[in-house]
Amino acid sequence: MVKLTPPMGWNSWNTFGNNINEQLIFETADAMVKEGLPEKGYEYLVVDDCWSLRERDASDRLVADPAKFPHGMKAVADYVHSKGLKFGMYSCAGNLTCAGYPGSFEHEFIDAETFASWGVDFLKYDYCYHSPIIAGKYLYGRMGLALDNCGRDILFSACSWGADETHEWIKTTGASMWRSTGDIFDTWQSVKDLVKQQERLHPFNGVGCFNDMDMLIVGMYGKGNVGLAGCNDTQYRTHFSIWAFLGSPLMIGCDVRNMNDMTKKILTNEELIRINQDPACRQPFKLTGIWCGDDVLLYAKHLADGDLAIGLFNLSDQKCAARFNLDEVGLPHSTGRTLKMTELWTGEEATVVNSTFCKDLDAYDCAVYRAKVVERTR
Repeated sequence: MVKLTPPMGWNSWNTFGNNINEQLIFETADAMVKEGLPEKGYEYLVVDDCWSLRERDASDRLVADPAKFPHGMKAVADYVHSKGLKFGMYSCAGNLTCAGYPGSFEHEFIDAETFASWGVDFLKYDYCYHSPIIAGKYLYGRMGLALDNCGRDILFSACSWGADETHEWIKTTGASMWRSTGDIFDTWQSVKDLVKQQERLHPFNGVGCFNDMDMLIVGMYGKGNVGLAGCNDTQYRTHFSIWAFLGSPLMIGCDVRNMNDMTKKILTNEELIRINQDPACRQPFKLTGIWCGDDVLLYAKHLADGDLAIGLFNLSDQKCAARFNLDEVGLPHSTGRTLKMTELWTGEEATVVNSTFCKDLDAYDCAVYRAKVVERTR
């Protein structure tokens, strides 16, 4: 599958881990529709690890655990499809999945055919227990070829954690998105660490194969499988803003059956999603800024309609001032142009004067703008 914008959806792992079952998936599909998530672009519902029996059947096929999924995965897929959503599942490039269930190593074609027969639309493909003597590019290439020939259009989500220099070879495998990081956890330090890893990888994101910074933790509040310390709403807002701005797939990880108003507000910000889904999918560029420390990140990127997206992110626990000159975005004073900025969380508007923009940011906070190039009036 060639995907033109970053995939969006929900995945079971962050909150539920191995505690998944048919009823949970049905209720999640219902909740996604009730909360209007498909209208915002969240179209995939993905069942992660721990869905199968510990052994294959006599025909060497994967079997859904009947205690968890008594009607089988085809019935689950049919229910998800009946809600207007697309259905995703999980496997692994090794002998075992990360949780110790059968992986797809040397079963790539039979597993791809099985997934297709069940009506799967998305496959997350992990990297645990993989062969130490066969390079990852071959393991992922095998599954990519199997999916391309299974008779169904299945999005291939390669989850190799950025290991073995994934960015150098992942586009050769047929993958539509690729994990550039280890697992996210529901802590601010985890968010910060993953963001800091991205700088060298921006050139490897784009149409057809999107750089996946891992699933969203917005709204988890320390609960669930990767819960740990949890974050506050300011941190969640900044987390979502960075993922959206940098063009990562947006895969919700909280329990959408129990979202509070702030969680829903963050996850459904139409203007941030519009930035994420901009059809140009151009890579961001980092601004040097003025007197910015290592924990104050300033990014800009060109949008398809001629606007600029500008993101100011304070990753520190101290209030700061984010400042940059317009010549960094191609608008020195000599052009006679400036920027009319609209902040995408507050709606606040400002036109830049004196060719310099300054914004105070509280600890962990951000400001993200859609900026129009306008003539300078003075």
